Amino acid sequence: MKVIYHEDYNEVYTSDPASAAGRIQAIKIALRGKVTFVTPVTATKEDILKVHTPDHVRSVEREGVYEIAALAAGGAIKAAQIGLKEPCFAVIRPPGHHASAGSAWGFCYFNNMAIALDKLKREGKIKKAFLLDFDLHFGDGNVNILGGKGYVTILNPTGQDRHDYLKSVETSLAQTDADMIAVSAGFDYHEADWGGLLKTEDYKYMGNLVLDCARRNKGGCFGILEGGYNHAVLGKNVLAFIEGLEEK
Repeated sequence: MKVIYHEDYNEVYTSDPASAAGRIQAIKIALRGKVTFVTPVTATKEDILKVHTPDHVRSVEREGVYEIAALAAGGAIKAAQIGLKEPCFAVIRPPGHHASAGSAWGFCYFNNMAIALDKLKREGKIKKAFLLDFDLHFGDGNVNILGGKGYVTILNPTGQDRHDYLKSVETSLAQTDADMIAVSAGFDYHEADWGGLLKTEDYKYMGNLVLDCARRNKGGCFGILEGGYNHAVLGKNVLAFIEGLEEK
């Protein structure tokens, strides 16, 4: 499977856990030899400004993180474009699901998912999208930007029982007719991460559900990296999700 990756995603651009040294490297090591890495290009300012306010873009520039944030957005766009024809995953930094149109928090700057889906919709590549955000933390930026658009349905599954959690994902995907299934993939719900709930095989199962839904709807699917902070298990969890997405 094609996986979007850029060496600059290894950059330690701030002191937060999402930018910790070795985080992306742990994923790359787990995926090496099992996927085809594809290099993205930086998102254009035009595409970013379709989602974010000029004031917000200027604030990201003042922080000195515009280039890496725009490169992450570009990675999401590339994954979405490939996802129209085949499953794809983007190992991007920084994350994006806490970025709203005019503000951001939670280690995010630009909303990578919103930029990617907005571009597909503007270009007439998709009609409807289903966004599964299985990060531990509620993707308020995704909801703030995309929730009122009309063409996007968003699921942020929660729960203290993993079987109920997975059942909610299964049920919601079974009900959608969206021609693009997009995933904000945060791996911090894992039993060895902050959330302490899901097992590694659960990410493969969710990948299977996403793939099955995309095939049923004769559409596409892709995922982009959000959270996940235990480097010892992050790589195998990402690999499990990718294996689910590509299982024949």
